[in-house]
Amino acid sequence: MLIEPLAFDSMGVRSMATFIRTRDLGILIDPGAALGPKRYGLPPHPLEIQTLELLSRRIEKKALESDVIVVTHYHYDHHNLGDRISLDVYRGKILFIKDPNNMINFNQGKRRAPLFLEKIRDLPARIDVAEENSLRVGDTVVKFSKAVTHGADARLGYVVEVYVSDGKTSFLHSSDVEGPVNEEQVEFILEMNPEVLFLDGPMTYMLGYRLSQDHLRRSVKLVERIVDETDVRKIVWDHHLLRDLHFRSKIAGALEHASGRGVKIMTAAEFLGERNHLLEARRRELYGR
Repeated sequence: MLIEPLAFDSMGVRSMATFIRTRDLGILIDPGAALGPKRYGLPPHPLEIQTLELLSRRIEKKALESDVIVVTHYHYDHHNLGDRISLDVYRGKILFIKDPNNMINFNQGKRRAPLFLEKIRDLPARIDVAEENSLRVGDTVVKFSKAVTHGADARLGYVVEVYVSDGKTSFLHSSDVEGPVNEEQVEFILEMNPEVLFLDGPMTYMLGYRLSQDHLRRSVKLVERIVDETDVRKIVWDHHLLRDLHFRSKIAGALEHASGRGVKIMTAAEFLGERNHLLEARRRELYGR
């Protein structure tokens, strides 16, 4: 199995776009990317915009190569409406989507999901609701979790976690769990027991505002539990977490715990053997302020 992060916060944009290639299928999870509209009171720097264009082209290329596309929820960094990434990427695909009618907040259920579905109407070969669904082609199995909260509560809606196995390697993409921060978000991870886990981390850059110290401690403990109770060997902990220049110090306990058990925790950029480019977190520096 080839597992390729295409665009993540450690690579300079808001995204968790991931491509998986097995002998049977090409699968793209969350074909979207975006930039934080404001950080430190500043708009995106030209380098961020340039990076967004570059990584959008990468997502588009891999989406066109895919047989299956998954949209785990309807935030713009996880799906696209044809602005930077052509809607043709959905043509002829098997498309699994977060249920647009159930377990969804108002903004996504009444605005974003209907707009998206209208724009791609008649393009996919078929559209299936992802929640607790599955697909098997040859030796490749794709399974989806029930809807779990986007973060600590339902105000930002719900997301779907995605598991892929080719009989030799197993992989799980958590989507925006922002931690994880609750037991429900780790149930699917523990059940599926992946070897490679792509995990959305806590938004430590908002610690004391939208993230409490209690939620951060809980997130660290839940990751330690995943390390202890699964066969995971590599954890990519990224997305919301990588909007903080000092993210490692905030999750030091989990890093030490995982290392002691032979589990590598890394960013998506590090998974690719590249340097981290925390452009949003460095926006003030990029503007020379």
